[in-house]
Amino acid sequence: MPYRKTPSEVRRLEAAREHLIARATAVVAEVGWAHASVTAVADSAGISAGSVYQHFPSKAALAVEVFRRAAGREVEVLGAVLDGEGDPVERLARGIEVFARRALENRGLAYALLAAPAEAAVGAERLEFRRRYGALFAAVVHQGMAAGLLPAQNGAITAAALTGAVGEVLVDPLGAPSEHTADELLAELTAMALRCAGAPAARSLSDEP
Repeated sequence: MPYRKTPSEVRRLEAAREHLIARATAVVAEVGWAHASVTAVADSAGISAGSVYQHFPSKAALAVEVFRRAAGREVEVLGAVLDGEGDPVERLARGIEVFARRALENRGLAYALLAAPAEAAVGAERLEFRRRYGALFAAVVHQGMAAGLLPAQNGAITAAALTGAVGEVLVDPLGAPSEHTADELLAELTAMALRCAGAPAARSLSDEP
């Protein structure tokens, strides 16, 4: 009979894999994709480089998993905000602000997800996640039109513009000190996003009492 791992062995391997992914994520956040070598990740995880390949067939496969996990968390957070309380314009403003604030609070990882040079496999994941962000924005824009709060427009095009613009605005502040405070940047970014969607009297959440 072929050997079958015991439940305790399966749990141990799963825990080791999760620890490896967590440490790889921390390394990427600190040094970027290009310098997150298998050796650097293994050292951070306290294992040999060879042990990394027990969990992932290649550095690219590990990088893709790191990206999917980290970007997936951001998509979940944004989706929850955009589907939360308030009218569609309020939710759009809140979503932009929450996304940007989270990025500014974890600059290294956010820069890695948005713009840091990476191998082709990670680049392909970026494109897929841009589509997922776009779908979330498109849904709330369409809701805003249905509620009469946003003008008639092509929601998919607006969503694509929002996805690209938010990332582009954040790239420089994430990579280097900004002349603006985080609150100033968030207010300007949120106002820009609402103007893009055609919201009247746009204001960011920071303007609320």
